[in-house]
Amino acid sequence: MESLNQLHTEALELLKDLIRTPSFSKSENQTAAIIRAFFEKKGTSVHQKGNNIWAYASAYDPARPTVMLNSHHDTVKPNQGYTLDPFEPIEKDGKLFGLGSNDAGGPLVALIAAFMHFRNQPLPVNLLMVASAEEEISGKDGIESLIPEFPELSVALVGEPTQLKMAVAEKGLMVIDALVKGKAGHAAREEGLNAIYEALDDLIAIRNFQFRHVSTFLGTSKVSATLIQAGSQHNVVPDRCTYTLDVRVTDAYTLEEALNELRQSLKAELRPRSMRLNSSRIGAAHPMLSVARSMELETFGSPTLSDQALIPYPSVKIGPGDSARSHTPDEFIYINEIKEGISLYIALLENYFSKLTENEK
Repeated sequence: MESLNQLHTEALELLKDLIRTPSFSKSENQTAAIIRAFFEKKGTSVHQKGNNIWAYASAYDPARPTVMLNSHHDTVKPNQGYTLDPFEPIEKDGKLFGLGSNDAGGPLVALIAAFMHFRNQPLPVNLLMVASAEEEISGKDGIESLIPEFPELSVALVGEPTQLKMAVAEKGLMVIDALVKGKAGHAAREEGLNAIYEALDDLIAIRNFQFRHVSTFLGTSKVSATLIQAGSQHNVVPDRCTYTLDVRVTDAYTLEEALNELRQSLKAELRPRSMRLNSSRIGAAHPMLSVARSMELETFGSPTLSDQALIPYPSVKIGPGDSARSHTPDEFIYINEIKEGISLYIALLENYFSKLTENEK
């Protein structure tokens, strides 16, 4: 079995290779090849679909529950604020700089290292490692495309930069296109029904809107009007006004429930663009939460989206790094954070396996 120092060294080198390789969403083929080669060099059987890579720690046994470790290897594009080469891994002052180092390269390589620690060990679960694509755009060829390939999961550990705190709930996202209808007429005469004025009632209602149900971890769901369009020329009363709503839904609601509550308060026809990005939470009685309490891990509700939204099974989000650094110029992760992440993942899984074994007795 590899030592923690060796696991850390290998994880750091893998992360540097990933940083050197552009992997924007939908164009992650080169980083997929790097991750695949890493597994194959270790003698691990690898599966691939699109730019997604996955492997089991040992032969799959349908009689055992399955635990998934998941993080993504796509990145956003570097912004103009970079002063360093985003594709050059630079070590300085205990930090590793580079695009994707924090989101989510650090969590990804730490999970892979923990997976390697357990590889070929007798385990009470099927341990599944997934390096997914298209997370940054919630793409349909990312983790969502893999769910039919996998058995039902008892739990998923999603690797994102959370300062090693455990997110036990996550907000979902629903974007809604709204249409308010009026009646066209000449602006100089008392004609028509101005759709802009009709929409004003909705906009005021949205500004003051409060969802009825409140989440323990995430507080209230939130709706914001973010785009509006109406009219074609100055002397015509507009007969249509469209606006867009950004709805951040807590685990107190399904997307359908939140949509219905909005429909009861607004005049507009509401058409959601997608009902895919659901809120997430893990049940209070789940063994993973019992383990988190025993390890005195801080738990919280996360306002940011991850692949959790597309995993229809119990999941938590945890990893080295800090979400506040994600998508920022000169992105970095502390080198020691990766080592701490590997240690925490190993301890978390060991305790979870022990809990499962206790429950079977």
